[in-house]
This record gives sequence, structure tokens and C-alpha cells, in this order.
Amino acid sequence: MTIIKRILRLAPAAAAAALLATGAYALELVPVGETVGIEVRTEGMLVAGLSAVDTESGETCPASDCGILPGDVIVRLGSHEVSTSEDFTRAAAELDGSPVSVTLKRSGRTIQYTISPVLAASGEWRLGLLLRDGVAGIGTVTYYDPSTGLYGALGHSINDAGTGSILPLGSGVITGASVSDVLPGRAGKAGELHGVFDTADELGSVLLNTEQGIFGHTGAWAGGRAIPAAEEGEIADGAATILANVSGDETAEYTVNISESGGKLLVTVTDPELLSLTGGIVQGMSGCPIIQDGKLVGAVTHVLVNDPTRGYGIPIYSMLRASEGCGLEDAA
Repeated sequence: MTIIKRILRLAPAAAAAALLATGAYALELVPVGETVGIEVRTEGMLVAGLSAVDTESGETCPASDCGILPGDVIVRLGSHEVSTSEDFTRAAAELDGSPVSVTLKRSGRTIQYTISPVLAASGEWRLGLLLRDGVAGIGTVTYYDPSTGLYGALGHSINDAGTGSILPLGSGVITGASVSDVLPGRAGKAGELHGVFDTADELGSVLLNTEQGIFGHTGAWAGGRAIPAAEEGEIADGAATILANVSGDETAEYTVNISESGGKLLVTVTDPELLSLTGGIVQGMSGCPIIQDGKLVGAVTHVLVNDPTRGYGIPIYSMLRASEGCGLEDAA
């Protein structure tokens, strides 16, 4: 069993896999509020940045010179398909200084460039690329849909930290996790949950990475109690609660106030216990379900850095609309 401890600043992701329309969203959902490990891999190698190569004749960056940009996703190097870092390493081992083709995806387009490797002072052929093939960390599951076996989490996308772009999703899983400790938030500095998760304890897949959250299939919360999902016009300004997992694997209910404005929810933590434990809303709480008058109305998404007692949320109907393209082909 491998235990990995990582802190995740899950900023928002897009691109889907195995898509089938599911039609109208469910009227009743199981609010979850549990922390999970999230591991996603890109479809190809994401260009996280460009780096100058130190050569005998000075510094140069072949990738920049040929037109490659941060945020591009490399899917082929020379004659080799590239899906993982291992694929890229094998392809790069064949570089000998000759010009080589690079096929990449950018904003939905496929582009091919020719790049000329340079010999680094270290004696290796280099392209000047900083690459990433995935991220891992913790986040919170918002709901489980008993009618489809789908879940929604985070309320925002997973973004690449370097480029800010939505991480192009190749595959992903959610796993069991627990909160090991909390760095409380304070004015000017966001706090965060520190989590431990078990890569062997898979709970489900990640099929979609969208601006409104991540979505996939699971059976982990099949026995939970479902409550109605709020529709547009049913969210009121005033008292509500959130479900949050801020210690171990225990989920508890805490009081907040919410107000709806411009398609977002403003969430103010009023619960003395949660304020004592976390200072309010911290990173890792993205996805915490918001409940009002017995209905699931939304999810926490972002903290206000200058005031950690407050943050933003997303209405549940926005998450459900984003999940409508999520497929069940891989459910078995």
C-alpha cells in the first residue's frame, strides 16, 4: 500500500472522456462533504513553462524559438505518440540534434512544429520544455446522484498552477483520504487542509474537468440519504449550513450565511467551532455542500483571501448542468 501526502491547490480543468448525454439532472442528491484524494493525468504532456538551455555558445530555448507556448499539450514527438512522461522520455532519448516534429494541441486545434534540439553544457540534447503529466491532491465531494451513480466535486476546475489553464484531462481517479492537520486562514493568507490519501483505495473515476467542477462515476455513497436539489429561484439570502471534513475522516455540519448575486453565492462562516478550527474557509474545502431548508443549494468554491471567514460558492444547478455530458461507459 502506498500512502501519498500532498497539498493540493486545485484550481480549476476541462476536456472530457467517454461522453454520453444523461439528460435532465436528478431532483434528489446525496450531499457528501467528504475529503477525497484526487489524481488526474493529462491527455499528452502539458507545457508548464519554457526554459533556457545553457549551451557552449550561450543560452537558447528551442521550444520558444519554434513557437511552442505554455499551456500547449504535446501529443507526439517525432514518430512517437506521447501520453505520459515515460512516453516523452523514451522519445527524447532518440534526439540527436536533427530537427524533429512536435505535434501539439492548443485551444482545440492540432498544430505541428519543427524543433531543433540543442546540446546542453551537460552533454544532453534539450528542447527547453518544462512539462507536466498530472496533479494530485485533496478536495471535497459535493454530491452523489443515486439515479446515475455520478458524483460532483470541487465546484471549480483543476487548473495547471503554472499556466492557469484548465488541465486537459486524460484520466483520473478519486481515492479515500483523511485530513491530517489544518493551516488556519488569516487575512492576506489563505489557509489549507493537509491530507493523506491512499492511492490503492480507489472510490471512482474522474471523467470531466470543467469550470463548474469535476465529475465521474462512483458507488461510494450509494447508501446515503438523498435530499432535493434546489432549482433556480429557490435559493434565499440567509442562514444555511455546510458539510465539511476538516479533521480525520469525520464530516460535520457547520452554520453559514449565504446570499446569491450574479450567479454566485457569497458564503460567510458563522459557526464558532469552524472559525476556531480553520479560521473560516480554507483550500481543500472546495466542494463542501451547502444546505438550506432541507435542500442542497450549492458548493463552496473559493475563499476571500483578505477575509477567510467569507468565500464564494456555486449554485448546485450550475454544477448539474455541467455534469450533463458526463458518460457512464466506464461505470463497470
